[in-house]
Amino acid sequence: MADQDKDRPIIVKKIVDGGHGAHGGAWKVAYADFVTAMMALFIVLWILGQDDAVKENIAGYFNDPTGFGVGNGPSAIEGPGKKTPPAEMTPFEKKEVEKERLQEMGEELIDKLKNQDFQDLVDQIDIEVTDEGLRIEIMESNNDAFFEVGTSKLKESAKKIISVIAKQITEVKNKIVVEGHTDARPFSNGLAGYSNYELSADRANSARRALIASGILPDQIEEIRGYADNKLRNTKDPYDVVNRRISIILKYTN
Repeated sequence: MADQDKDRPIIVKKIVDGGHGAHGGAWKVAYADFVTAMMALFIVLWILGQDDAVKENIAGYFNDPTGFGVGNGPSAIEGPGKKTPPAEMTPFEKKEVEKERLQEMGEELIDKLKNQDFQDLVDQIDIEVTDEGLRIEIMESNNDAFFEVGTSKLKESAKKIISVIAKQITEVKNKIVVEGHTDARPFSNGLAGYSNYELSADRANSARRALIASGILPDQIEEIRGYADNKLRNTKDPYDVVNRRISIILKYTN
C-alpha cells in the first residue's frame, strides 16, 4: 500500500477568490460606455433640430465657455447676452451723456467745413453746447454777408454751409430751433410796418427752407424765432456785424 501511494501523482488544487464569471464588474463599464454614447447621440440629434441661433450659442460655449453659467446667468442655449440690465441712468446722467455726444458732433462738423473749402469762413461759425442744446451760429463779417442786403434771401455761400450742417445733423433726431438775429440798425427800406423783427424771422425761415432742401425732415424743426436785436452777440457794439446771424439749435432729447 505504501509503495502504491508513492507512485500516485500529487495533484495541487488552487482556489481563486472573486472569479465568479458574470458576477464581475466588467459588464458595468461596458454598459456605462454604451449609455454615454447613446446620450451623446441624442444630444447631437437634438442640436441638429434647433435653429441657427441656438447652434451658434452652443458652438460659442464650446469655443469659449467663459461667462456661461447656471441659474439666472447666461446659458449655452440663450447665449452670453443674457445679463443683468444696467441701472437706469438719472435724467442728469442722460443729459451729460447727450452733451458729450453733441459736443463730438460739433467738432466733427467743424472738421467737415474745413475740409470742404470753407476754411476762410470757419471763423464765422461758432459751435457750442449750451443749456438748450448744441448751438450752431453762422455770423456775418465785414467781408462776407450771408444775406442780400436788407432782404431774407440767402447767398450761395450760406446755402452751401447750411447744406453741410444739415447733412451732419440728419444723423440725429433731436428737435431743431432756428433763430434769426439782426444788429441794432433800424430796418428802413420803405415797407410800412416791416421791422427787424420781421426781417430776423424771415431770415430764420430762409435757413429753415435751406435745411429742409438739404435733407432735414420738416417735422424735426420745432420752432422759428425772430429776435431782431434783442439778443446781441456783441453787447458792447450793437451795430457790430457779428450780431447779424442765424442760429441753429439741436435741442436735448431729455
